[in-house]
Amino acid sequence: QVQLVESGGGLVQAGGSLRLSCAATGLTFSRYAMGWFRQAPGKEREFVGAINWSGDRTAYPDSLKGRFTISRDNAKNTEYLQMNSLKPEDTAVYYCAASPSWANTITTLELYDYWGQGTQVTVSS
Repeated sequence: QVQLVESGGGLVQAGGSLRLSCAATGLTFSRYAMGWFRQAPGKEREFVGAINWSGDRTAYPDSLKGRFTISRDNAKNTEYLQMNSLKPEDTAVYYCAASPSWANTITTLELYDYWGQGTQVTVSS
């Protein structure tokens, strides 16, 4: 049974930083691209970033480049999301996800087979 478990969310002031973790079990982690998405109340789930299986390729939306960084440790079956210079509009539930593919469509939800339950990130102004 595949499980993705996010941790590291919480309340932070604007301008602060958080690092989220996603621990994976039940799959060959090094064979999956990993992604992060987020969903704010009343909004659709949106792409935050992704990293390929070896960790040498990443993808981010233009709006988050320079503030958010994804990394992974295949020895620990864990993916990370480092978030800096946080803004109130970054408030959302953050989800990690696993995809067997790396393609131009890595930004889309449909490419991912497995999802975590999410962790809340709240940025106060």
